[in-house]
Amino acid sequence: MSEKLAHGVVSESVDARHWRVRLRSLCATFTSQDYALLADFTSAVAAVAADLDHHPDVLLRWGSVSITTTSHDVGGLTARDLELAARISTLADERGLGTATLAASTLEVAIDALDIPAVWPFWAAVLGYRATVTGEGETLDVDLTDPQGLGPTFWFQQMDAARPQRNRIHINVTVAHDEAQQRLAAALAAGGALVSEERAPSFWVLADAEGNEACICTWQARSSA
Repeated sequence: MSEKLAHGVVSESVDARHWRVRLRSLCATFTSQDYALLADFTSAVAAVAADLDHHPDVLLRWGSVSITTTSHDVGGLTARDLELAARISTLADERGLGTATLAASTLEVAIDALDIPAVWPFWAAVLGYRATVTGEGETLDVDLTDPQGLGPTFWFQQMDAARPQRNRIHINVTVAHDEAQQRLAAALAAGGALVSEERAPSFWVLADAEGNEACICTWQARSSA
């Protein structure tokens, strides 16, 4: 049950009305204008997950329930995910739910780096994310994921040569006002540099070891605060 399956095998094995493989996960979105029905469906999914001892991320919104499952212990998809997906599809059919899976997407932020081991600890610290590191050297693969399952995944791509231009994208990380100093200290301890604190406590500008920038932001000292 813990053998990692090829994405092609998974894609051919699930109910194509509902499930798609995205970023080493199986994802589905079920729809209804009946919020109580969706809440009942969410409870039923939780019961099935407990029965299988395999627990997906479930997000209930008005009009939809989005479900994402993966096998974290192997960093991919296994027979456990297939069984869970099949049982969830049955629950959805029993309730007559619609689907919006084809309209959904998964956001991943890719950071190009010359020295990935020197860069990723900063991003794990400044984001407050969990790191999954596999391989080494040329096979090194680092994924940073939100422990609450809400934010996008961050991934690091090996660069062959430095680029002279200033980076044209940076990440704003908004935290509670009383967490900012702790997050700032963690990011600096992980190899980051303080670029500017001129606008603190509204935001601090930091950079990783290769100059890619991130801002730690709070509500304080803002005109709308």
